[in-house]
Amino acid sequence: MTIIKTSRESLLDPLQSVIGIVERKHTMPVLANVLIQSRGESLSLTATDMEVQIRTNPEPSLEQDGETICFAVSAKKLHDILRNLPEASALSLDLGENRLTIKSGKSRFNLQTVKGEDFPTVKTTDSEGVTLNIPQKTLKTLLERVQFSMAQQDVRYYLNGALLQVVGNQLTVVATDGHRLSYTMELLPDYHEKIETIIPRKTIFELIKLLAPVDEMVKMTLRSNQVEFLFGNIELLSKVIDGKFPDYNRVIPSNYNKHLTLQRLELLQALQRATILSNEKIKGVRLLLAKNCLAIVCTNGEQEEAKEEIDVIYDQEPMDIGFNFTYLLDVMNHINVDRLICSLGDANSSLLITVPEAEERFKYVVMPMRI
Repeated sequence: MTIIKTSRESLLDPLQSVIGIVERKHTMPVLANVLIQSRGESLSLTATDMEVQIRTNPEPSLEQDGETICFAVSAKKLHDILRNLPEASALSLDLGENRLTIKSGKSRFNLQTVKGEDFPTVKTTDSEGVTLNIPQKTLKTLLERVQFSMAQQDVRYYLNGALLQVVGNQLTVVATDGHRLSYTMELLPDYHEKIETIIPRKTIFELIKLLAPVDEMVKMTLRSNQVEFLFGNIELLSKVIDGKFPDYNRVIPSNYNKHLTLQRLELLQALQRATILSNEKIKGVRLLLAKNCLAIVCTNGEQEEAKEEIDVIYDQEPMDIGFNFTYLLDVMNHINVDRLICSLGDANSSLLITVPEAEERFKYVVMPMRI
């Protein structure tokens, strides 16, 4: 029975939207599949790892028989078949007894299927939450500004994600791994009830991948145990991390009196060159500040040394302070601005990086290290 006739791209594009969360090695083998549902002229593809679920409802050019169809098939195998077919290929999907046959030109593939009712899905909870609308490009930018500071498999599980906090008309996103912290905020057009939730690392990365740099809105619903994002033809549902996020306001310095202004790209390139001769285990870099000059020094166990100097705006006392250079490179690579302001207290204090004209909208704090 032919269930779908369409083009390669009409099925491949939505499949690529959901396949990112499919686990290849899982305690539940059924989760390696993608759920395909067809009702009349509508089609949906769903994938889940039981923590995150993505459903897409594409509007491709389909020819269907109008029946209600529900089955699951290997996501990777289906994706590989479609990806390797010639562009703009016409294809048909025939469903038989526990079999899906994919036909395109002289190509033919038979895949095993799983009954749709055997595929587990995450259900939307009944609890009310805070719903707000925000442009896709704005949410994408906020998440990109903090994602590199999230912890990875930390025993402090509440650090393995990013905090989303809504207070009045302010949306705040914060991430930290205990060594550095990224903070960003955006003002909303409407006021909302206060709510805060920790979104898992995997969900953050999937959102960054799926969100487009466009003005179309995302409907975001934050609940106590679940978050939901609706945009385009995509519905992303995720569990949240149950825990208390650290008080980030205590980490962000507010009384530093030493400030230097510099060009982001100039510092990025100088760091990339200097760290060629760094100690790969320590990953340390020394920053030597003098009047209107910043020297970047790296050494390694072979007694080799690299030194770069760049011009900055600075008229305070000289300083010598060390940092993990990967933490500095991360922020340079993820903030698309021309200039940065770096603020310091003393040689033992953390470094605060902000953006001119938008100092309250982005803050990055990195702890020093002994070198």
